Amino acid sequence: MSDTPALPRPATQGGDSLSGFFYALSAYLLWGFLPLYMKALAHVPPVEVIAHRVLWSVPVAVAVLLWLGRTGDLKAALRSPRMLGMGAMTAALISINWGIYVWAIGSGHALDAALGYYINPLFSIFLGAVLLRERMGKTQGVAIALAAVAVAILTWEAGRLPVVALGLTVTWGFYAFLKKWLPIGPNQGFALEVLILLPLALAYIAWTGATGGGHFLTGVAWDNLLLFGCGIVTAVPLMLYANGAKRLRLSTIAIMQYIAPTMIFLTAVFVFGEPFSGVKLVAFSLIWAALVVYSLPMLTAQARDRAG
Repeated sequence: MSDTPALPRPATQGGDSLSGFFYALSAYLLWGFLPLYMKALAHVPPVEVIAHRVLWSVPVAVAVLLWLGRTGDLKAALRSPRMLGMGAMTAALISINWGIYVWAIGSGHALDAALGYYINPLFSIFLGAVLLRERMGKTQGVAIALAAVAVAILTWEAGRLPVVALGLTVTWGFYAFLKKWLPIGPNQGFALEVLILLPLALAYIAWTGATGGGHFLTGVAWDNLLLFGCGIVTAVPLMLYANGAKRLRLSTIAIMQYIAPTMIFLTAVFVFGEPFSGVKLVAFSLIWAALVVYSLPMLTAQARDRAG
C-alpha cells in the first residue's frame, strides 16, 4: 500500500492454504496500522522518512534473501543493465508513492490515502485495457464508471482534483504494471529497488546530518527508534505478502486487499478525526459499490469452483 503491492498470480491454483491466509492477513493488518506509525513521524520531513525507509529496508531485504538462498538472483540482476534500468523505473515510482503516502498521513489527508488504495484495483483494470488491450467485462466497466463518478463528486466538492488519492493510484498502478515485466521474484525485486535507491538515501541522510536538519541521532531517542524501525515496517509486510500470495487464489488475495484501506479509512475518521462530510460519504459509497461490483464475479467464480 502506497505500500500495498501488485497482485501476482499465486502458485497455488488448486485452492487456498491456511498458512497463505495468515501470511496475507498479517501483511494487510500491518499495512492497515501503518498510518499510526507514520503519524508519529509527522514532524519529520517526508523525504527524510523515505530515506530511512530505504536505508533500513536494505539489511532486512538482504537478510531474507540470504535466509532463502536467493542472493544469486539479486547478483545477476545487479550485473544486468536491462534489469537495473527496469529496477530504476520501479524504484522511482515506489519512492514517489511512499512520499505521497507519508505526506498524506502527516498532513491530515489519510482519507485521501484510503481512497487511493480503494481505487487501485480499478485503475489496474483500466491500465490493462488501455495498454495491453485486455478485454474489460461489463461489470468491470460499471465499477470503473462508478469510481470515476466518485472522483468527479470529490473534485466538485473541493474545487480541484483529489490529487493525493489520484497520485497514489497512478504511481502504484504504473509501479504494479512495470513490476509484472521485471523478470525477478518479489523479494529479489524489492531488494533490487532499495539497493538502487540506497546511494540517494545515504547522501540525503548525510546532508541533513551535516547541516543540522536531520532527526536521526540527534538525542531524541523516540525519533531514532521510529526512523530505524522504518525498515521493518516497510520490508516485513511485503515479505509476508509475497509468501501469502503464493499460497492463495488470485480472487482471495484480491478481496483481502480491501482490509488495509478500510483500516486506514476507519483510522482517519475515528482516530485522526479527519472531517467526513456528506459529500465524501456519497463518494465513498460509490467507491464501495464499485468494489462490490468488481468483486462479485470473482466471488461467484470461486464459489462455483469449490462447489465443483
